Amino acid sequence: MADQEDVRRIALALPETSEAEDHFGFSVRHGAKQKGFVWAWNERVEPKKPRVPREEVAVVRVVDRFDKKALLASDEEKFFTEPHYNGFPAVLVRLPLISVGELAELIEDAWRCQAPRRLVALFERGEA
Repeated sequence: MADQEDVRRIALALPETSEAEDHFGFSVRHGAKQKGFVWAWNERVEPKKPRVPREEVAVVRVVDRFDKKALLASDEEKFFTEPHYNGFPAVLVRLPLISVGELAELIEDAWRCQAPRRLVALFERGEA
């Protein structure tokens, strides 16, 4: 069982990662930009009302639609999506249903999707 503190600890252990100041989200520096790779899901509870952050659900970036489809098919309770993320390479993860080890693997893969290639290479060689 994982929670937001696990997400924070795992994400911030990755090179050149920073936490957003105004919401629960993590990004990696890619050139002059920050590229998000994991963040809290904001659910639309009531139509035409602001979305509400859900601490027990994280949005995790994935490589592509095939990776997304495979994760969604692997466990429908743990992984899901919503119309807002249709066509976007990310899955929603119910944190209480995932082990910390599996979450760490997902977050690291998400970081790799957004980090510059040189940084990923350094990380894989243990130099970053």
